[in-house]
Amino acid sequence: MLYQPWPWYVSGPLIAIIMAVLILLGKKFGMSSNLETFCSMGGAGKFTDYFKIDVKSKRWNLLVVLGSVFGGFLGAHVLSPNPAVDITDETVAKLQGLGFESAGKAYLPTELFSLEALSQPMVWVILLVAGVLVGFGTRYAGGCTSGHAISGLSNLQRPSLIAVIGFFIGGLIMNHLLFPLIFGS
Repeated sequence: MLYQPWPWYVSGPLIAIIMAVLILLGKKFGMSSNLETFCSMGGAGKFTDYFKIDVKSKRWNLLVVLGSVFGGFLGAHVLSPNPAVDITDETVAKLQGLGFESAGKAYLPTELFSLEALSQPMVWVILLVAGVLVGFGTRYAGGCTSGHAISGLSNLQRPSLIAVIGFFIGGLIMNHLLFPLIFGS
């Protein structure tokens, strides 16, 4: 069971139970809020009041980050007997047409996320611009996709619903319009 993706009827209720417990404890789940905590721990509060927060009350969420990193590593290197990604042949062909020969063979395209790829300046530009946009968007939206989609919607927050709709629209625009422009020949 650990070597296969979990079906929605197992993972969905588990997420619901975790969210119910967090709501009862008065906690909010999200990954991007940990960046604020890390900055506060690093002394950013000396430069701006935004980072003057109670770090002790947010330690539990840092364990979520640690668990995500450890769990992701464990899942990728121990619990994944097959590194191939189960995507349609049409998607593989489309991605290979854009120059991603690793499509369907690896979870991350080696053309962008390998040591060899880092020798190409265009890869650095793409990763830097993407990182800045994701970071800005996360803070501007008041949280990340997991925070809004899981925690915010669980708390019935209207801003989270608006943000999640925006995430989907942005994903569609990126996938169908920008991705082919950036990587097309």
